[in-house]
Amino acid sequence: MTKIIHTEKAPAAIGPYVQAVDLGNLVLTSGQIPVNPSNGEVPQNIQAQTRQSLENVKAIIEQAGLQVKDIVKTTVFVKDLNQFTTLNAEYEAFFKENNHPNFPARSCVEVARLPKDVGVEIEAIAVRK
Repeated sequence: MTKIIHTEKAPAAIGPYVQAVDLGNLVLTSGQIPVNPSNGEVPQNIQAQTRQSLENVKAIIEQAGLQVKDIVKTTVFVKDLNQFTTLNAEYEAFFKENNHPNFPARSCVEVARLPKDVGVEIEAIAVRK
């Protein structure tokens, strides 16, 4: 049975979708843009945007009763691959700080445009063991 995951600690969906679905052994998040859920603001630089997107993913995963270490795959959509080095450093720091035993599998693609004209959007898949 599919369970809908929602938390106030991540931004509300801005369209006809949910923050995540829990399939029992898998939790699939929708893409998280770097909107601060407490004030609706978007950080200006890619480092802060990457961190905020990942914190939003974390809040959703935790609402499902899982932890960052349970994330097995992410997809990163970035507006400008020239910023990849900065994005990648923040991504690495986040997973290390959250005690991920390895890093999740990842795809990273450059896109023409993202919602609210942000620089990054990140979605994740986590496994319940």
